[in-house]
Amino acid sequence: MPADRILVVDDEEPIREIVSSMLSFANYQTRQASSGREALALLESGEQFELMLSDLMMAELDGIGLLERTKEKYPDMPVVMVTAVHDISVALAAIRNGAYDYLLKPFEREQLLATVRRALENRRLKMENRAYQTNLEALVAQRTQQLRTAFLDLERSYDITLEALGDALDLKDSETEGHSKRVTAYTIAVARAMDVPKEQMDIIARGAFLHDIGKMAIPDDILLKKGPLTPDQVTIMREHCYLGYKMLKKIPFLQEAAEIVYAHQERYDGTGYPRQLKGDQIPLGARIFSIGDTLDAITSDRPYRAAKPLSAAKEEIKAWSGRQFDPEIVKVFLSMPDSIWEDLRKQIDAQSARYPTRADGAKGST
Repeated sequence: MPADRILVVDDEEPIREIVSSMLSFANYQTRQASSGREALALLESGEQFELMLSDLMMAELDGIGLLERTKEKYPDMPVVMVTAVHDISVALAAIRNGAYDYLLKPFEREQLLATVRRALENRRLKMENRAYQTNLEALVAQRTQQLRTAFLDLERSYDITLEALGDALDLKDSETEGHSKRVTAYTIAVARAMDVPKEQMDIIARGAFLHDIGKMAIPDDILLKKGPLTPDQVTIMREHCYLGYKMLKKIPFLQEAAEIVYAHQERYDGTGYPRQLKGDQIPLGARIFSIGDTLDAITSDRPYRAAKPLSAAKEEIKAWSGRQFDPEIVKVFLSMPDSIWEDLRKQIDAQSARYPTRADGAKGST
């Protein structure tokens, strides 16, 4: 099978050479372009590429302009944007306009190759799916299982993209590390102990991981403020629940997860926000999440205090049963072995050491 061809576009020659070298070492074929216009000329000459890696900021036809020129004419070629941290909002806008993903400079070789593999796999699945649709009536009987597998693969690809989106938020707050992943793991552990069906478990996992995604829309001067927030700033910060809900409800497979995001700051006794939901009015996933969130908040280091032991977290959660937490879920949580939480933290911390990320870790006080 011929090697996949990748077009590397960057106005800095050293970066082009480094990226091309990494890709060539992984058995990809590469061509280089020093500007958006040069890349466009290569494409219009008839050369075929399975993927394009484009710098976002270039003097001659930047990455956004190149994306706009290519997305309709070359729809089968995924585009991955390469950008600096301070251009994240522009990169996310590029994704909304058709880019597959983005890479933050500086990146490691494994990050580059993982993103390239995901993009090429996503392209392959889309092309296969189009082929299935062309002769669907003739293929239904023999290809049903293959279609099911393809759609599952696409869903996994969506989840990978969601994780990248969550990590973009994590980059904005370096106070804690691994919070979103730990809270998700803790939430799923409790849900599993409650025998929640797998389909609902997937929804809960997405809601837990993306619980703070609405903070992407909160101004940095409020989100990153070191001192106490003013009453007006608290009001703005609390809007992140609804903002996250609005962002996710537009995506069909995230509509149920969006309800968890909307309700993740509600309290069992009705004193939470933004809607003062009470008891079973709060989605099950949000009720489970609140325990995982508090568990991680108490057992993690904070700028204002050191981490407390698991026993302290269990006592706190027990003390707030029936007020902040669903008492039935608290019973399940307290019945689970301590080793579960210790093992999950070790696993996630080990992953963070291999693939460093930053994560937002507010206990839920804003």
